Amino acid sequence: MLQEHAKIVDFISLAEGVTGRKKLQKMIYILKKMGVPFQEKYEFHIYGPYSEELTARIEELCDMGFVSEELEDKGSYVQYRYNVTGEGLEFRNALGKSVLGNPLQATKLNEKSGRFLELTATLLYFDHFERDEQIDKLHVVKGKLNFTEDEISQAFEFIEELSVLM
Repeated sequence: MLQEHAKIVDFISLAEGVTGRKKLQKMIYILKKMGVPFQEKYEFHIYGPYSEELTARIEELCDMGFVSEELEDKGSYVQYRYNVTGEGLEFRNALGKSVLGNPLQATKLNEKSGRFLELTATLLYFDHFERDEQIDKLHVVKGKLNFTEDEISQAFEFIEELSVLM
């Protein structure tokens, strides 16, 4: 059971911390869609794919002292930053080898904005459709975000770039 927790600690460690709950959700989802063996179940939610299981695991990891959660008041909202603690690194070592085949995957994901990851995750959520249909679905469920053709093209290129790193 705790092996799934260790995978999350491993990922946050490789990413050298993650800023944003939504961003962490999308990063794990994208990797799962790329074949990384995360077990969390996802459903489509307001901000795209969302896992209640991942939220619960992060909370448990914070409670166990393996991950720290820092809150930063941004005025109109609060932003969360997750880092692995020293105890978390020891816990992560129990996993053995890393959950990621290439640590660069974590870095590449962490370089992207939450908005871009939301776009990418949403496209991957509809990856069982042809590309034109994926884009149509994106515009239906995320119309208010006004994603441009250029952003959508960049997301598809990013998916390809990540898949090469697998």
